Amino acid sequence: MNILSCNPGHDGAIAYLKDACLVFSIEAEKNSNYRYSPTSSQDVFKVLRELDELPDVICAGGWWPREEHLLGSYDHVGYRGVMKSDVIIEKRCLLGRRIHYFSSSHERSHLLCAFGMSSLPKGTPCYALVWEGSIGAFYEIDDRMNITRIADVMNEPGHRYALLYGLADPSFNKNGAYSLHSDAGKLMALTSYATRKTPSVEEQKLIEFLLQGCVHLEPRACNDLKHSRYYNIGVDDPEFRNLAGIFSNKIFDIFYQFANANMKKRMPLIIAGGCGLNCDWNTKWKESGLFSEVFVPPVANDSGSAIGTAIDAQFHYTGNPKVDWNVYSGLAFDTTEPFDIARYDLCEADDEKIADMLANDLILGWVSGKYEIGPRALGNRSILAAPFRESTRTRLNEIKQREQFRPIAPVCLEEEAARWFGCDHPSPYMLYTYKTRTDALVAVTHVNKTARIQTVSPESNRSLYNLLVAFKARTGYGVLCNTSLNFNGRGFINKIDDLSSYTINYNLDGFVVEGRSYVLKSSKSYQVYLKHVKIYSWTKCDASSRK
Repeated sequence: MNILSCNPGHDGAIAYLKDACLVFSIEAEKNSNYRYSPTSSQDVFKVLRELDELPDVICAGGWWPREEHLLGSYDHVGYRGVMKSDVIIEKRCLLGRRIHYFSSSHERSHLLCAFGMSSLPKGTPCYALVWEGSIGAFYEIDDRMNITRIADVMNEPGHRYALLYGLADPSFNKNGAYSLHSDAGKLMALTSYATRKTPSVEEQKLIEFLLQGCVHLEPRACNDLKHSRYYNIGVDDPEFRNLAGIFSNKIFDIFYQFANANMKKRMPLIIAGGCGLNCDWNTKWKESGLFSEVFVPPVANDSGSAIGTAIDAQFHYTGNPKVDWNVYSGLAFDTTEPFDIARYDLCEADDEKIADMLANDLILGWVSGKYEIGPRALGNRSILAAPFRESTRTRLNEIKQREQFRPIAPVCLEEEAARWFGCDHPSPYMLYTYKTRTDALVAVTHVNKTARIQTVSPESNRSLYNLLVAFKARTGYGVLCNTSLNFNGRGFINKIDDLSSYTINYNLDGFVVEGRSYVLKSSKSYQVYLKHVKIYSWTKCDASSRK
């Protein structure tokens, strides 16, 4: 059965399943589009180019009811709902053919995505946690995939979490309707700077205000906090950073205390929703001892909702809630657009040459295969650099045009993860934190001595693995800086003309596309490299030979 599914909201995506296998998930924000974009007609046309036959099922993910639906039929189910009956099942016409039409709730899309992508066999009972901007709830899933919502533990945990950052940020519009999606990740970075665990009386009142019981806490409510020392204080204030850590711990502890008191079966836990990208919280769940295992998909946020709705449809029509998948299920890189190739030295570079450039402090874009699904760069649309200097971390954040308190993640050979980070198992999706065990890797070690690592094996990413092996041979460390290849506020770059513009305008030293290096002739780091390092015998490729 072939199933085409769309998430209509932010973090929009269109996913395609064929015979219980994820063929692709095309995300609206990729190709340098704005972060958190909804799907558009352009995304639909991209999908049509990828299809070789009509789907058997078309799916629409659930979303907030829209006003026009009050006067007519719904095209999709709403946001909440966990019952198998909370669906739309119809027959509709597509290009002259009658096909199945399916829609289920946004809440179910998260749950089915997490279960379907997990390693749990069909029929395995488990607990589930969905926590995101709007939902904060625990569930139990039985052996027949019946879902019971145990409790709504907190409304809007992700929104409240991000709103604390907005309170302190003078540039945040406190008269808007919602917090900024990007602020949650920024607050996650700031929590590592906290040195206190106990709130002051004033901080406790502020926390209680942000966690008050209400359906929706509007940012304009922050205007009631103008008397607070933290109102517009700026995110560099040390005491605000302490508060960020205290607040983060408080939100987690509310969920932990509920689970500890009410979830006694020691079953696996699957996690979905945007808060599933909080590596500190994921690590705490894993270390809590409450669950036999913990699984978080790399598309825990709404970018996985299209996949989840497709899995839900597959389960309805076939009885199978499981799917085979690969994290590199986006689109191939587009090399067709022209760019100013004369500005680059070109070479068919092998891994040893690229490793040597990285070891000599060049910072390079890295493109390989199809882009990864989800928001984390996992080695196919990455910026890579050597991990040994604090100045490298500073330069990477300057390249990415973001705050200097933001950490840079390491990518590491799976067999070296225990040695350098105390991680004795695969961690391929950059979803957990580990303690760094050496002072040598300062560029990828956060202020609290942790790192959000991605491990790589020959099976998970052969090309990146080979580069790490070459870098280890050159430096003794199979570790590199790995951060996402994107314009600020945009999704992954997926076109070579965009990549060239990014390299020139934001001072990358060059980029590598499928083993072919393009090094910017004007790069100061490259000029130093040429002067002071014994160069391999390169044969520069003539520009006219580029395919």
